[in-house]
Amino acid sequence: MKTLETLFEGSLWNSRLIVLLAVIGSIGAAFGLFYVAIVDTWYMLSHLTGYASPELGLEARMELRRETVAQTVQIVDGFLLATFMVIFGMGLYELFISRIDQAASAETASKVLAIHSLDDLKTRLAKVVLMILVVRFFEYALGMNFATPFDLLQFGGGIALVGLALYLAHLSDQKH
Repeated sequence: MKTLETLFEGSLWNSRLIVLLAVIGSIGAAFGLFYVAIVDTWYMLSHLTGYASPELGLEARMELRRETVAQTVQIVDGFLLATFMVIFGMGLYELFISRIDQAASAETASKVLAIHSLDDLKTRLAKVVLMILVVRFFEYALGMNFATPFDLLQFGGGIALVGLALYLAHLSDQKH
């Protein structure tokens, strides 16, 4: 009976290795998202070459500026999402598979990537998600048309809620 229990417990413990699929998938998705954001950055920068051209009219220049700001926000969003996937993948690895020895011994290792519990992982991911939401709010704000004073009031309320969320996240950091 003891042999059967030992065999079962060993199999149960080793079943955690299935998490490696999620780790590999997360890091792969992060690479893909970084690639997309870098390509978007390249194309955004290549479109800016004509910005200083004297042949470009004021209206066309303002449109190019608006498009550039919108693209920049999308690029930041892409990089944040890729970062989310890196933190998620590394956190899963540290929680279920093994500590990452190079991260623990490196002087340049960031404390953001040091995951010691599921709460640590959730906290770090929540902060990245909050930043993604702030960037998304900014992206939507760029395209808003204020037709009525109520639209402006709603926008102000959204800004107040974003500020409150950032303030609460900051308070959470100070408690730890």
